[in-house]
Amino acid sequence: MRTSYLTFVLLLGLLCLRANPAAAQAVYTLSGRVLNAASGEALTGASVFLQERLGSGAVTDANGRYSFTAPAGAYMVVAKYIGYDDQQQPLRLAQNTTQHFNLAPTAYGVQEVEVVAKRQPPIVETAVMGQLDLPLETIKTLPAIFGEVDILKTIQLMPGVKSAGEGSTGFYVRGGGSDQNLVTLDKATVYNPGHLFNFFSVFNSDAIGSTTLIKGNMPARYGGRLSSILDIGLKDGDFNDFRADGGIGLVASRLSVQGPIIEDKASFILSGRRTYVDVLMNPFLKNSEQGGVPYYFYDLNGKLSFRLSEKDNLYLSGYYGRDVGAFTLSDGRFTSEFFGAIPAPRQCGTMLLMIS
Repeated sequence: MRTSYLTFVLLLGLLCLRANPAAAQAVYTLSGRVLNAASGEALTGASVFLQERLGSGAVTDANGRYSFTAPAGAYMVVAKYIGYDDQQQPLRLAQNTTQHFNLAPTAYGVQEVEVVAKRQPPIVETAVMGQLDLPLETIKTLPAIFGEVDILKTIQLMPGVKSAGEGSTGFYVRGGGSDQNLVTLDKATVYNPGHLFNFFSVFNSDAIGSTTLIKGNMPARYGGRLSSILDIGLKDGDFNDFRADGGIGLVASRLSVQGPIIEDKASFILSGRRTYVDVLMNPFLKNSEQGGVPYYFYDLNGKLSFRLSEKDNLYLSGYYGRDVGAFTLSDGRFTSEFFGAIPAPRQCGTMLLMIS
């Protein structure tokens, strides 16, 4: 009789455990986007996490999207990004939920701080080995040749990268050849990334939004390269306001215009650059032996961005660049003219549909 009573108690306990909802608590997905509140552009690398569960969170991708799972319950969702104000949002997670964040840029003012400590060996963990992301704000702080911010010359300062020659935009990565690097602009291959025999790069800094250098373990989506991959992305354009940026250098001037076509739905950016040494010097040299400066180049970048839905985006981007010059030897008995970039007279244009 005692054995039957114990057996009954054990069975009753098992039934209670199976009926207990805490033993099989539901798990739901929290997803969304993190955007710049001023321009509407996506913020890459922003952190989104639950304040009550620090192990539940995610980092936004190149399109500003995040997604992670957590048990049902009431939480405080926190979004953080360097240079922007943190944002907190209370949330009751009872089903798959979409939560977007718009972070406002901020400025920090601090007093002088002196920190004295022993240097510790750095611990670096990345999802892709050998990948370097270069923010344009950091690139613009480096010294520029003739006032022109050059992405390819900045790449030459990175670890494992060596210049192909003094004043050249070519580069070697870990012993590879300069022709073994894949250079892309908005996923389109750029076969000749240099002007004036590779003295200047074809990339206008005002139109560039992101720069990524992969020195090893290249992802399969790039098609494979022996040495490295340099992936350069154009800006999407401002989705909220119209604005223009430009600059005047010693050898070239540039102008960039961007703004919304449909607010929060579609935007554009148009950027151009041209050298003007020939225009300035030709009046002084036209009667001399040189006869003027027989060379100039220009670049044009354009991009249209459309937000079709929360998960679908359409990008139409293009680039056109050209070198124009002439060589005259032996008192005019030999004249040679060239048009287009050397050795390839044309560059790239692409339409890219990204669905995530």
